[in-house]
Amino acid sequence: MSATAAVEMPEISETGLTVKEVSQRIESGQSNAVKTSTSRSVKDIVRANVFTLFNGIIFVAMVMVLVTGSWRDAVFGFVIIINTGIGIFTELKAKRTLDKLSILVASDFLVRRDGEDVEVPHNEIVLGDLLWIRSGEQVPADGQIIQTWGLELDESMLTGESRTVRHKVGEQVYSGATAVSGMALVKVNAVGSHSYAATLTAQAKVYKKTVSDLNKGINTILKFMTFLVVPLCILLILSQIHTVGGWDAALSTGEWRQAVVSAVAGVVGMIPEGLVLLTSLNFAVAAMRLARHNTLVQELESVETLARVDALNLDKTGTITDGGIAYNQLIMLGSRWRELPAQPTEGGSFETLTEQAATQALYDCCNEEQPNGTGQAVLAGLKAQGYEPGQVESRVPFSSARKWSAVVKPILPPAGGDSRSESEVGRTEIPPSHLAMTAPASGGETWYMGAPEVIISALDGDYSDVLQQVNDYANDGNRVLLVARSTTSLADTDNPQIDPQSKPVALVLCSEKIREDAEQTLAWFREQGVRCRVISGDNPVTVGAIARKVRLTGEHEPRFMDARELPEDVNELARVLENVDVLGRVLPNQKKAIVQALHTQNHVVAMTGDGVNDALAIKEADLGIAMGNAAPATKAVAQVVLVDSKFSHLPDVVARGRQVMANMERVASLFLVKTVYSALISLGVVLTQIPYPYLPRHITYIGALTIGMPAFILALAPNTRRYIPGFLKRVVTFALPGGIATALSVLLTAWFLPGIMGWDVTKNVDLSALRATSAIILFLMGVFVLARVAQPLNSWRGILVAAFAAAGVIGAFIPFNANFFALILPTGTTLVATLIALGGSALIFVICLWLAPLVGKVSGKLLRQHGFNI
Repeated sequence: MSATAAVEMPEISETGLTVKEVSQRIESGQSNAVKTSTSRSVKDIVRANVFTLFNGIIFVAMVMVLVTGSWRDAVFGFVIIINTGIGIFTELKAKRTLDKLSILVASDFLVRRDGEDVEVPHNEIVLGDLLWIRSGEQVPADGQIIQTWGLELDESMLTGESRTVRHKVGEQVYSGATAVSGMALVKVNAVGSHSYAATLTAQAKVYKKTVSDLNKGINTILKFMTFLVVPLCILLILSQIHTVGGWDAALSTGEWRQAVVSAVAGVVGMIPEGLVLLTSLNFAVAAMRLARHNTLVQELESVETLARVDALNLDKTGTITDGGIAYNQLIMLGSRWRELPAQPTEGGSFETLTEQAATQALYDCCNEEQPNGTGQAVLAGLKAQGYEPGQVESRVPFSSARKWSAVVKPILPPAGGDSRSESEVGRTEIPPSHLAMTAPASGGETWYMGAPEVIISALDGDYSDVLQQVNDYANDGNRVLLVARSTTSLADTDNPQIDPQSKPVALVLCSEKIREDAEQTLAWFREQGVRCRVISGDNPVTVGAIARKVRLTGEHEPRFMDARELPEDVNELARVLENVDVLGRVLPNQKKAIVQALHTQNHVVAMTGDGVNDALAIKEADLGIAMGNAAPATKAVAQVVLVDSKFSHLPDVVARGRQVMANMERVASLFLVKTVYSALISLGVVLTQIPYPYLPRHITYIGALTIGMPAFILALAPNTRRYIPGFLKRVVTFALPGGIATALSVLLTAWFLPGIMGWDVTKNVDLSALRATSAIILFLMGVFVLARVAQPLNSWRGILVAAFAAAGVIGAFIPFNANFFALILPTGTTLVATLIALGGSALIFVICLWLAPLVGKVSGKLLRQHGFNI
């Protein structure tokens, strides 16, 4: 706990709790500390990853092989350790992220204790504390307002209602709300797990595993294999027992061991165990690569969503512009009537005094407790001109929902005129319609500052000429504000309304700094087919001008629209959005509705934002992207956070997602080929009652060189292809020809080669020769499939295929390796027969690839004729 002398707070009589009272409350558990835990403990995570169906199948298969004493054939069991380790690591990482998740800002808060204002951490706020709530802060604990200085809260994270709420003394405020303007002193009446935010946080932390399109496709494959593996394994054991003379012979001679090993060879080949592992690894590696570019991926599975984004909604401020605002000038509206004579007053010209008064009122409107970016820019500009705070009787702080602020100032007679010379401030003639300002009513005058179209829409009279001038300045990319004046004092500051008799006085011109990388980044998205829209709370004309400068729509003029004209019906809104590039004056609930409307047109929507008002839309979007300087509640619901708030990282984010999806499609095809040929070979073995044509260690060796290691490299290769729906269909279509060709090649060899060579496969020597030849054919077909997956081969991909093909051949000449994996090099007549078999296998592979599209066309036509839509 530290005293805060630097913070100047209003003088109050309340002293707050004493140090002793605070200590007693902490000891009794009445502090704001919340026990953080997810719904899944470490024990649950370990259990969920260890006790899976496929881990169980592989473990049982490994134990069966170990029981036979053939430990070399059990090396495939290491995949359990690797798969389980990766799964546990990934989910523990997710658990740590969830544990850190909090709707509350993890910062210090100002409380009043022992008559002093001190800063304490969130967890050290106790029941009964007097807590200061200042603009820009989130309410850390529930409480009742004791005193207020125009406090307005954004409670969208609590209620979903975007309109800011102005609170009075005695009203309740809830943790998780954000103060958007004003200040208040609150007495805390609910802390820790009893507070409203703690309930929200607990709900946000409920474990929910994201199921991506990629995962759904892979899970479908695994589900199918579940129903196939177990019965085939039983049938394989029975068939292999039969090949050695039945159960009696198998048990008496010990041949049952060989039968079990052969059956396991078929089962292991059918399980694409590395596919699940590689998917998790690919997500993790993508997240780590993005982290190097200051991009935090909070949900690994969201990497896949990046690939499918085709609609990107951008918040202007902080995304296209860097958030920096500069005050340019104040323009008196009377400058439009220079032909009228000046209206002099006692002590100086009325025009000069009015400009000074308007500028002073502008200063006072912006001089809030916590001014926003525009207010800070105006204050900085006017301070440089020598302006200081003036007298203010009461004020209405600026609100993003209301879009204006106001101050009530005492009426000061013009005694002595303007201290500045006419050359410094300029002269401005005032039209007769504006001369009512010279005779204010008693008691005070009200000055308004805010969005021109909002203020003018509340006024009586026709000010279309003023709006035209606003649009002219906005078309040049200016941020335009309007200063208006009422001759009466604001009656109700709790429910403030603009006096319809107010008169427009001046326009305020500010400008925003466009990010240097904005135009280049938007050009990249256009080339990639991603439709970008700018959604902002500012004037649509102003935003449209900025969109034009950064070439949002390329050579075409961006089409802009005021969000207040948008239809409420979601389907009608979707139709309107197709012809709109820029939306201004958008409210938080409209941002969410825009995302929902785009979803009705089957768009995959990404939403960027940094404010609490963006949180609902970010959560609604398929991919929420928060800036690093965003409100904690916004970052909490986003899947991706641009830590340094640089818009230029977005292309890399999307490209990384596309890389994951496009490469995983290649990799899944590679793994599924093995599943297809293993299942078909096993079926052929069962139906024809022949010995299994290769050993588990063969499939381990061949799979590692033609699938496992190459797949890992291919999965990490650059690839910016936009994701196209239909992942599973394309993978299966690709895998079937290669899988069928491989299965036919191996089975034909196993059926006919023993007869040609005069081998007796009941003898171990001849069976070993057959298995060695089958393994060579399997390896060749694996290289063919790898070459097809890795296309085009006129780059490093061709070198990759050649390198693993060479590694497989060289490995067969290394004695230890050849002995361990039972690799036998054919010689003499066996070599000739093997070469002929290899040639036949290559021919089968070509024929299957040629027939596949023809079969696909014919079957598709037949299905459509019978009413099936494919």
